[in-house]
Amino acid sequence: MRAPFGVIDMPHHSETLAALIGSRICHDLISPIGAVANGLELLRLSGADERPEMALVSDSAAHANARIRLFRLAFGIASDAQMVSAEEIRRILSEIYDGSRITLDWAPADSMARRIAQVVLLATLCCEHALPYGGALCVRIGDDAWHIRAQGERLRLDPGFWGLLRGEAQTAEVPPAAVQFLLLPLQMASMNRRCSFETGPDSVEITIGRQS
Repeated sequence: MRAPFGVIDMPHHSETLAALIGSRICHDLISPIGAVANGLELLRLSGADERPEMALVSDSAAHANARIRLFRLAFGIASDAQMVSAEEIRRILSEIYDGSRITLDWAPADSMARRIAQVVLLATLCCEHALPYGGALCVRIGDDAWHIRAQGERLRLDPGFWGLLRGEAQTAEVPPAAVQFLLLPLQMASMNRRCSFETGPDSVEITIGRQS
């Protein structure tokens, strides 16, 4: 039966549609932002402009380029057939956190399926959210599980957000800056994997287990 005139028959789940939109936005923005960053770098290398404001614009463009690449991996369409290198992810995250109040220790060295990279990056963004005043992010893999840890003073651990990782019902509106808390459990469920976390006095650690 055809849908009534003016009504679109939408076969995709809402999270798939959101991922498609994320991929489209990142795809369309990554080239022009990258071109701006490259152009500014060429100007810097040529010595055409050494003013401090030029360096500020150049750094901002490079940071935006890294963020777009991160969002493309974390929020875009992914499949097990696609692979991404650990070095690429480490480089993207290093460009984002370099010079910030957050330090990064990315230990994995092997390439991984794009869907695994997606959930690891979503977990990393959850841990980043817990460090409003800075701290350290550490990503490890061992015992067939991924461990993403945030450590710092004055952690921000909103029970409503972190409860979502335990499968608790959403009790409050989730702002755009915390959308990873909604997406991570959805992606984990679609992969038949489990996610847990533990908190300490100055740390929180997310564990992404193997398929159950």
